[in-house]
Amino acid sequence: MNTPGIILASSSPRRRLLLRQIGISFDVVPADIGEEVTPGSDPADTVEALSLEKALRVAERGEDLAEHRADAHMDERKQTEQGSYAGKLVIGADTIVVLDGEILGKPADTDDAVSMLRSLSGRTHQVYTGVALVYGNGVAGSDGDQPQTVSTRKGFQHHVFHERTDVTFGELTESEIRAYVESGSPMDKAGSYGIQDDLGALFVARIDGDYYNVVGFPLFRFYREVNKLVPGIVTPFVPATGNS
Repeated sequence: MNTPGIILASSSPRRRLLLRQIGISFDVVPADIGEEVTPGSDPADTVEALSLEKALRVAERGEDLAEHRADAHMDERKQTEQGSYAGKLVIGADTIVVLDGEILGKPADTDDAVSMLRSLSGRTHQVYTGVALVYGNGVAGSDGDQPQTVSTRKGFQHHVFHERTDVTFGELTESEIRAYVESGSPMDKAGSYGIQDDLGALFVARIDGDYYNVVGFPLFRFYREVNKLVPGIVTPFVPATGNS
């Protein structure tokens, strides 16, 4: 059986669902890097840097495995795993919430979550998602002339971009905030809320921009960018062939 040509360098269940929504087959290999940000950092630069770091970490891990594939002391299973990322597109992504220029990460505890939601109440904030496309080593489209947006780092070609969506909250009551925090849902989400799968959706009065960007992955922009760089690797509108 052929393995997918795409690696998602993220453990986010929301990103997995979005990519599956458009019919993409992929493997998940979390990058396992810290997501700390420097106070005062530019939001766009931050998400682009973090997404690229995730994708490169996974791509480099595959290269390290490939270099040692022929080690005679490795068992058959480990040798099968060796080099499994070579010749594939690696996708990294990172999402942050920004209010008045300050980056809001995931809450440290319930008090922090309550504080964040109070600050967002009745206000407009920004959601930034950065996406990095890292490829090379035989991926179709990785050779020859490339758009000016493509760069090379550590031997891998990459393209990075970001999307911004403005989100306006309605006025939140203290009881709504505390009930939501007590549910536990905000604790793994930047800005202490989710728009897609829980009661956090009831806080959002309006958005200006890509809804899926707020969920965690800008599908519209991704589809167009990836097909400029690696044509044919993402083809949701091509009918499936073979037996159904």
